[in-house]
Amino acid sequence: MQILVRSAAAADIDEAFEWYERQRTGLGEEFLDAVSARMNDIVTHPTAYQVVHRDARRALLHRFPYAIFYRVSGETIIVVACMHGRRNPTRWKSRT
Repeated sequence: MQILVRSAAAADIDEAFEWYERQRTGLGEEFLDAVSARMNDIVTHPTAYQVVHRDARRALLHRFPYAIFYRVSGETIIVVACMHGRRNPTRWKSRT
């Protein structure tokens, strides 16, 4: 399977990286490592995570209060958002 990260999701990840990096140098890199590890899990087991809205699934990150929201379309995984758990869910739902 291939993974496609939509530009809005990439912007979410960049924004979180910058925020964590401002908190402590290197923490942003740790966040990116957590995102990468979860995306690898998603590619390996795309249907293992719960469907939360229509056909969108949610995979929670370890250590960080973020979730990756994605859809499976044939042989492609489409990442639509990477959101903090306390954000308004309508932000990512509008992207599906």
